[in-house]
Amino acid sequence: MLDIKRIKENPDEIKRLLRAKEVDCDAAVDRILELDQQRRELIASTEAKKAEQNKVSKQIPVLKKQGQDVTPIFQQMTELKNQIADNDKALTEVEAEYRTWMLSLPNLPDPDLKAGGKENNEPLRYYGEPHHFDFEPKHHVDLCTDLGLIDYERGTKLAGTGFWIYTGMGARLEWALLNYFMDCHLADGYEMVVLPHMLEYKCGETAGQFPKFADEVYKIANPTDERMHFMLPTAETALASFHRDEILKQSDLPHKMFAFTPCFRREAGSHRADERGMVRGHQFNKIEMFQYTLPEKSDEAFEELVTKAENLVKGLGFHFRTVKLAAGDCSASMARTYDIEIQIPSMNGYKEVSSVSNARDYQARRGNIRFRREDSGKIEFVHTLNGSGLATSRIFPAMVEQNQRADGSIVVPEVLRKYLGGIEIIQK
Repeated sequence: MLDIKRIKENPDEIKRLLRAKEVDCDAAVDRILELDQQRRELIASTEAKKAEQNKVSKQIPVLKKQGQDVTPIFQQMTELKNQIADNDKALTEVEAEYRTWMLSLPNLPDPDLKAGGKENNEPLRYYGEPHHFDFEPKHHVDLCTDLGLIDYERGTKLAGTGFWIYTGMGARLEWALLNYFMDCHLADGYEMVVLPHMLEYKCGETAGQFPKFADEVYKIANPTDERMHFMLPTAETALASFHRDEILKQSDLPHKMFAFTPCFRREAGSHRADERGMVRGHQFNKIEMFQYTLPEKSDEAFEELVTKAENLVKGLGFHFRTVKLAAGDCSASMARTYDIEIQIPSMNGYKEVSSVSNARDYQARRGNIRFRREDSGKIEFVHTLNGSGLATSRIFPAMVEQNQRADGSIVVPEVLRKYLGGIEIIQK
């Protein structure tokens, strides 16, 4: 949620920044300002009427003592009471619409981001050299099927298209990847948390995904609970609410966490021909990094998360690039995002395996997450940041394709071998 004070002080700047994100919110900003003015007028009117009500009520015992008729006073009191009730009803309606509009506004992009969509994304740096083969390489679907790593047919039989089953060495490879990521985060001092996989509506609202994207999650019907629940699309959705409605001590920050969860995405629409297999699916495994931090430490935390994601990919021996997203390619709730992209040979290009983002105070405002300054006692909103660390559904196919040999076997990345009992080659 944006700061209403900033919107009021410079609405034209807000509109300009949102247009850079390829979102036309001019009418929304104007309506928010109208509703804010109405809200303030109603509050002022109600307070004035309550003050008058108190003043008039004090006259009743005096007039009674003087033997005067107090009927007109009671009529005036009734009229004031009705006016206050009307104001309260109007205020409830105005505040409900005001909140809806405020929740609909995306986060503002950082000023240094290029305007526009993904065509304006900016590669910042490259690591390693692109992979080349001296034989005709196989697609990861064929490799995984031939080696018995993934059972696509039975995954579809059990759950439909967009699902798969890790089998045998494939299951062990998946678990090795997750253990490698977790060990790295623990070594860096991040706290591991195990989260519920089913969340309530407020989590999606705090993270900035609801109400706009509420139809893009798997909702759960529960006859014993009227609240809307859904399967988490990413651990970020839960972690962003970890400190919801709390006031933290300054010494509590930064709070660095990570969580492993399966992620559930509807992924509506058709896939491109080169996205067959596990590049896009309805369920995949991911480890998510998350930080709550002081506003002045926000940029430093962002660079830390980017470096951590890069180091994870480096450890696997992949060529990759780090890309600074243009304003319009950042998600609605984020002010800044860098993507880590690796090569999946069969896709003839780069594919994102980690997004590291800074929400600034946008999520904190939606979730009322604050901290108290030690020196002044002032209460401020924290900053929240997140980063994939990492998602396996794209790491796995890249690993299989880049590490394949002419005989159809796969070389296991060195950092994973200790989790596989020292196995170096996976073959039929």
